[in-house]
Parts: sequence; structure tokens; C-alpha cells
Amino acid sequence: MLNAKPAPNDAEATDRTALILILEYVEAECRRLGADAAARHAALAAAMMPGQCVPPGARLN
Repeated sequence: MLNAKPAPNDAEATDRTALILILEYVEAECRRLGADAAARHAALAAAMMPGQCVPPGARLN
């Protein structure tokens, strides 16, 4: 028996996609309201979701 990690199922992939879309919406609304720091945090959170990668040069704090 192999100890390979199973591929995420459709529900997990759908949930991840929905969370990323919500974070992108939050980012857009923050930018619209002029809250640039909050928008950057939302964008970073979306980039750090499993299956994503943090953009080069992104600050984590």
C-alpha cells in the first residue's frame, strides 16, 4: 500500500476556489474604499491559500 497523499476532491477544490473569490472581492472593495493596507492583506491571504504561491517580494508582516 502506498502512502501517497490523495488528490483533493471536488468539494475541497470548490471550497478553495470560493474562498479565493471572496478574498479577491474583499481586496477589490478595500481598494474601492481607499483601504490600501487592508487590500494588500486580503490579496496576500488569497495568494497564501493552499495550491497558490506567495508572489515574489511579498511582505508577510
